[in-house]
Amino acid sequence: MKIKQKTHFSIRNKILVLLFAVAIPCMGLAIYLLISMHNYSEVYGKVVSEMTVANNYNITFKEKMDESMYKMVVSSVNSNAVEEDTAWEDPFVLIADLRRDFTGLKKVTQSKESRIWLDRLLRNTDTLEKQIKDIQEKSQTVGNYQENLEALDSNIYIMTDLIQEDIQYYIYYQTKSMDHTNQRLNEEINHFLIIAMILFGILFFGVLSVAFLITTDILRPVKELNAATGAVAKGDFEVRASVNSRDEFAALAHSFNDMAANMEQLLERAKEDERKMRRMDLRLLQEQINPHFLYNTLDTIVWLIEADETEKATEMVVTLSSFFRIVLSKGKEMISIREEEEHIASYLQIQEVRYHDILEYDIQMDKVLYDYKIPKLTLQPIVENALYHGIKYKRARGYIHIHGEKKGDLIYFTVRDNGAGMEKDELDKLLEVIQRPCNETQSGFGLANVNERIRMYYGAEYGMEIRSTPGEGTTVEIVIPAVR
Repeated sequence: MKIKQKTHFSIRNKILVLLFAVAIPCMGLAIYLLISMHNYSEVYGKVVSEMTVANNYNITFKEKMDESMYKMVVSSVNSNAVEEDTAWEDPFVLIADLRRDFTGLKKVTQSKESRIWLDRLLRNTDTLEKQIKDIQEKSQTVGNYQENLEALDSNIYIMTDLIQEDIQYYIYYQTKSMDHTNQRLNEEINHFLIIAMILFGILFFGVLSVAFLITTDILRPVKELNAATGAVAKGDFEVRASVNSRDEFAALAHSFNDMAANMEQLLERAKEDERKMRRMDLRLLQEQINPHFLYNTLDTIVWLIEADETEKATEMVVTLSSFFRIVLSKGKEMISIREEEEHIASYLQIQEVRYHDILEYDIQMDKVLYDYKIPKLTLQPIVENALYHGIKYKRARGYIHIHGEKKGDLIYFTVRDNGAGMEKDELDKLLEVIQRPCNETQSGFGLANVNERIRMYYGAEYGMEIRSTPGEGTTVEIVIPAVR
């Protein structure tokens, strides 16, 4: 059991260090900015709220009060009558609202000048209330109408003017206070920008240095592993990755080295298992060819015996014996070309009895080839294909020619028939079929079997070529290396 390699400074920790190096200064700047903005917002909000209240009274108070007092004098009614008439504003209610709101403003106003004008406004409000009470009392006595009008002009209107003036001065000084707040905020922003630029400069060079160190520490083992995997991809299983970073890459390099050490052995074992399985599949396919041929041959022998042609039947039994002797070959996969020639000769002799009216053949094998080896059942499936798919489809007498010769270090076999031939589409389909593993195809598996065995024994550069012309026949050429 292998001991798991510990990581002392993992990639995760390295990335966290880099993130903290960036996040902590940025967070500090963000908190400072948020606090400054919050303070400014509170101050600014208070000033705006105070000015909103003052503006409301600046616009409406004098108009409402003057109108209310004029109606009181002209109509000669008391405050109770005015209170019952919803079309009129009660002057005492207006004064009470004014006193309440501006007393509240005085409690929250920070500007000294604004507070002075608030004090004056409240004093003028008290004076206005007294004058309104005097007019109210005189309005209850008949004959004081002219005097009340004079009091209205000389007292009430003047006091409302003064109160409006006080409100306007209050607004003016609050506006100045707002300008001061804006100026203070601008100063804080300038200070913040200066501090931020300094901190960002320090942060930039600090983070750049940390990032360079961390990325270098991460990329170095990546390059090492990349070089090692590239060497393994080219077939060098002795390569080893040397990583001393004590992180996940070191554990990965350790696992890679174990993998590389075992890969060649596992790969060779897998290849050997595949070769064994493929040979078993091919031998099984070969056995699938023989029974059908045997049944037909035995039927022919029975037919000959029943026709009282015992001599031909005896010859056919001898030929069949020779045929299966070569098929079995004591379990050997490779036989001599001499034996392969005897094998296809036996096969054609047997088939000639069955198809004597349509079949002619000749075998021209260079005797130089007799001592060279060939996988058994190489030519017989091709000859069988020429008979069943060429001559029989022609429905007339046909001819099969088998030829073998040696050129340099290569041996060439040719099986040619003058049968039905194939259209281009049919030929292309057959060429595609024989390139597949023979256990993946249902049609043409005999040719695929031969082609695959040749490539398995000799290599992918060897195999068969097929040429065919409709109505003229088909030619199959096989190329293998000359092996004694």
